[in-house]
Amino acid sequence: MVLKLYNTLTRKQQVFKPVNKNLVRMYVCGPTVNDVPHLGHARQQITFDVLRKYLIFSEYKVKFVSNITDIEDKIINKAKELNEDIKTLTERNLKAHLEDYSRINVDKPDVQPHATQYIKEMINLIERLEKKGYTYEIEGDGVYYDVSKFKDYGKLSHQNIENLKTNARKKLSEGKRNKEDFVLWKFSKPDEPKWESPWGIGRPGWHIECSAMSESILGLPLDIHGGGQDLIFPHHEDEIAQSESAFGKKFANYWVHNGLVNVDRIKMSKSLGNFRTIRDILKNYSGEIIRFFVISAHYRKPVDFSENTLENAKNGYERLKRITEEIKDDLKKENKEYLKEFKNAMDDDLNTPKALQVLWKLVRDEKAIGKIKTIEKIDSVFGLNLLKPKKTSFFWSRKSERIEDFLGKEEIKIPAEILGLIDERENARKKKDWKLADKFREKIKEKGFNIDDTGDGVKVNKI
Repeated sequence: MVLKLYNTLTRKQQVFKPVNKNLVRMYVCGPTVNDVPHLGHARQQITFDVLRKYLIFSEYKVKFVSNITDIEDKIINKAKELNEDIKTLTERNLKAHLEDYSRINVDKPDVQPHATQYIKEMINLIERLEKKGYTYEIEGDGVYYDVSKFKDYGKLSHQNIENLKTNARKKLSEGKRNKEDFVLWKFSKPDEPKWESPWGIGRPGWHIECSAMSESILGLPLDIHGGGQDLIFPHHEDEIAQSESAFGKKFANYWVHNGLVNVDRIKMSKSLGNFRTIRDILKNYSGEIIRFFVISAHYRKPVDFSENTLENAKNGYERLKRITEEIKDDLKKENKEYLKEFKNAMDDDLNTPKALQVLWKLVRDEKAIGKIKTIEKIDSVFGLNLLKPKKTSFFWSRKSERIEDFLGKEEIKIPAEILGLIDERENARKKKDWKLADKFREKIKEKGFNIDDTGDGVKVNKI
């Protein structure tokens, strides 16, 4: 069997064939760092981490690029809300994203460009579009892309541009030719970040950022472009329009989108009060349990986070790890039959639930040989750390002056030096001296411990 992926562009599964036989060039829209990462980020990160790992498992070389959006309306608005410098805000939140992704066992991208590092490339791309007649300017507002000039607009989301235009006439913003026209370069207000450009001082629109970064780093066409389903329209649709208009090439051959996240069967939303961050979940569940939960569902289907579903995932993961730890098998070879079953499941549009069933079947098969090497190979894709010893975790609470393990069952001894550093870091945090607090964090890390701040105190993991 060969790998087949569901392509949003064609709305069907297709045999995966990269442009270059042994190299896959994959771009996934990364986070906008206006806040700490939430469960939607967790699902997307794990989904494309598994895809990347499976491509490597399948003996492809992979160049994986995922960006950081560090300039965008949401960031500007959040900084104003907090009365905080944009750079301070984005650097703090980026650190949170990187830390939390690491804790759910997501590997870093091969290249992780920041939008603000590619302003020149964005301006060059807009100039290309301008020369080809795809842009127009609204005085005092910005430079816009005219979607009516791109005949294939709507081909990814399968919307008809004429219907869009007909239904939108009464809702047009002042100066816009079409409702779906989007800003390429936005003229900056006095208190906003700004760069020089041929059209005046301003900043890039959101959509142009990914087009410029992906083309500059990977070239076109991309083999795979990925992201959450909520990005299909308008973000990915707009990327296609501006990229294919500017470069005269197909933008991406395969469009892969993961399903959305609900909390207790209701769409996750800050306004509804059910917004859950990765850090919320990590207070009670390990990164491996979160991964186990995510891969237990097919990546294209919606998933429901709740205490009940996470408890079920926890019980399932701990049972699987316990069985795995009890396996006595020193054979230095793989079980080809089980690896074939695993591959058949994964080749069917990354059917991780079915592939997980293969793993369960393997660990329970008393007659199977080569179990350890086979589990190791499968887990190189799943990232569940099934063969790694458990980490020692504990809480240190200033209120109680006690050290407790993650489950609160026993006292754990740690060096007085580490306790002292934690105490000094807490004092720095109280004074809002974040740079000093970060220095203490690094010192603690150098001594062999990782720390995370929770509502119950400081959670510490021995590295």
